[in-house]
Amino acid sequence: MLKRLFKRHPVQTVMGHRIAEPKLTWMALGWALVYLGLPVLLVGTLVDGLIQLTTGVCTGLWCFF
Repeated sequence: MLKRLFKRHPVQTVMGHRIAEPKLTWMALGWALVYLGLPVLLVGTLVDGLIQLTTGVCTGLWCFF
């Protein structure tokens, strides 16, 4: 199964010109972090804040600073 994921596809050409293969860019990585990382960070902060309000015990990352 892993071999199928990493297998090279044949080079595609259009009117004799080679088409560039799709690749992961820095912009795509940045948007993935915004759409996936930021909500996880916000939900974690909210949960840590609620625990601190209800129990009085600081469980967040900011407690270490």
